[in-house]
Amino acid sequence: MTDRDDLVRAYYRALDDHRYDELRALLTPGFTQQRPDRRFESPEAFVRFMRDERPLTDTTHEVLAIYTSEPGIAVRGRLLGSEGEELFEFVDVFSVASGGIDGLVTYTG
Repeated sequence: MTDRDDLVRAYYRALDDHRYDELRALLTPGFTQQRPDRRFESPEAFVRFMRDERPLTDTTHEVLAIYTSEPGIAVRGRLLGSEGEELFEFVDVFSVASGGIDGLVTYTG
């Protein structure tokens, strides 16, 4: 496991455990996220959505595989609902800079 592996695993733990201050601390000031339904242009907008606006909060991200390369890391996983049921599969592609997450592109299927 690399430091980047630890970083993305910490991202999912913070998100799943509703630790939004920890989530924010993992993101660089220039963080953006692109996902199929919207784009976030700042870490504050992303964390605010995750904390206050996302439709499902009682979920768990199950990491199935981590692929590392320069300058980023990709994670293949499943989002599980409160009963452990699979809601959908995802691939998150992280850009990492200065020890933090600088960008994230999410693909769902």
